[in-house]
Amino acid sequence: MAVARLWRHIPARYNLIGTECQICGGLYFPPRTTCPTCRRDGKIIERKFKGTGEVVTYTIIYSASSTFRRQTPYVLAIIRLDEGPQLTGQIVCNPDEAEIGMKVRPIFRKLGEDGSSGIIYYGTKFTPLREASK
Repeated sequence: MAVARLWRHIPARYNLIGTECQICGGLYFPPRTTCPTCRRDGKIIERKFKGTGEVVTYTIIYSASSTFRRQTPYVLAIIRLDEGPQLTGQIVCNPDEAEIGMKVRPIFRKLGEDGSSGIIYYGTKFTPLREASK
């Protein structure tokens, strides 16, 4: 029996684990098994990302599937991690606060449920990185 894709990718989802090519230095999230630059010559290793980064672009979702309807409106963004890779993630904030260039940090949150009485699964979302009070 094959392990469901969701469960195979849990470590990467919970810990923002991507990959790094030791030949060219390319950083990737989600993880890759082959470097797109070096191809077969690349040597891929796991790399844990800090998760801090900035919003490259975003959209506000007002109308969502039944799974996410209770969360609307919510912010979905492309985030450039400080280390370089870009990923899509939800920003947990008031939609009026979202802006391009906003610094964000990772938070661990509920992502969804497998059916009405199924398994709850968690992962990384993002929240604005607020400057410490002076």
